[in-house]
Amino acid sequence: MAKYYVEMFYSDGTSEEDDNLFDTEAEARAHGEYLCSCYHTGGEILHMSNPGDYPLDEDDDVDFEVYETDD
Repeated sequence: MAKYYVEMFYSDGTSEEDDNLFDTEAEARAHGEYLCSCYHTGGEILHMSNPGDYPLDEDDDVDFEVYETDD
């Protein structure tokens, strides 16, 4: 039975595969959207805690893709 996983792509050119496997593509897509939201919220919190060390970068972004696997 096919499973789905999420790979995150960051604006600095790096990527990271999430360890979670999902039964449906919709579940994996919802998880990817959640991870993007967490990334942006984390950046805002760091900026609020110390703007000098963590300036907001409007070009800093994250995206994701959902892939099917046979695991």
